[in-house]
Amino acid sequence: MAEHSLNRHEDPRYRGRGAGINPAGRFEKTSSEISDDGWRDYREELPPLRTSVTIETPKSVLTRNQSPDVPFDRSVNPYRGCEHGCIYCFARPSHGYLNLSSGVDFETKLFAKPTAAALLQAEISEKNYKCRPIAFGTNTDPYQPIEKERKITRSILEMLGNCAHPFTVTTKSALVTRDIDILAPLAERRLTAVGISVTSLDPHLSRRMEPRASSPAKRIDAIKKLTDKGIPVVLQLAPVIPAINDMEMERIMETAKTAGATQAIFLPIRLPFEVSELFQNWLQAHFPDRASKVMAQIRSLRGGRENDPRFKERMKGQGAYAEIMHQRFTKLSKKLGFSARKYDLDCSQFKAPGAPISQLPLFS
Repeated sequence: MAEHSLNRHEDPRYRGRGAGINPAGRFEKTSSEISDDGWRDYREELPPLRTSVTIETPKSVLTRNQSPDVPFDRSVNPYRGCEHGCIYCFARPSHGYLNLSSGVDFETKLFAKPTAAALLQAEISEKNYKCRPIAFGTNTDPYQPIEKERKITRSILEMLGNCAHPFTVTTKSALVTRDIDILAPLAERRLTAVGISVTSLDPHLSRRMEPRASSPAKRIDAIKKLTDKGIPVVLQLAPVIPAINDMEMERIMETAKTAGATQAIFLPIRLPFEVSELFQNWLQAHFPDRASKVMAQIRSLRGGRENDPRFKERMKGQGAYAEIMHQRFTKLSKKLGFSARKYDLDCSQFKAPGAPISQLPLFS
């Protein structure tokens, strides 16, 4: 059950996680709170949280969208929830649809879709299917730690590669280099590109923001390993947070360019739904000296609010601070020779694979 901890910042169960609280989702009618009865320290009796993985068997895995803010109209997420624990993750509220919290639940109660490759193969084999690039990493990271053993992402990429279906991957994990054997031949045929998210080069800050993601050094090394094999890499500065990591923009871009990245984007932080409470709690725990300043700057980006959900506005921000960030990014991108994100993948090579035998009952 989702709950508020008695001490939001020092609950030992949450050590090593991004969120410091586990509030009830906006769809829940009830919530609980641990209270101190004065007899004993409750923290001595509560076991540390472990990551659990539940097998999910969906009927489909291909998600479509019509947003003008993103360069794709379809995506696949092999997992729900994400152990990386990025405190700012806009996908956290999606756990509310599972009657779970967007806080620590999102990081510890994961869902895996082992039949994803077969389901997707059936979907792209349909007679009326029209090929467009599929995006991975749009909601949760396809290379989060459990992928190392479960290899669901790898199985999907193998299937897509076999039928020459273009796709993109966005990740904060160096584990993506494991699949260079799949990615490199496809990149040579303009069938894939990888986005690596780098939010800081400071390992201490990175561990606070994204406690179980790859270290900054490993992400930069992943850029080099991928580009050395001819796989195009887009640097993603996402999110840029005022007074937390915004001062690193130039150094991150220069480092990624040296490693081989050829394209770059940046996105200012946005705090939809429950993410705002989680982020503000995190700020008070780690940066109490500047918490009010950070939130004031974030609100200045969003017209006085903590999130602006409007299409064509939510990804770029507004106001003087947003304009300054945009100018810094544009000026350095031009100097370094970065191009804007444009994958330019080839859909003409796609050949429908045919529905797998194991999935035929789905269509009876």
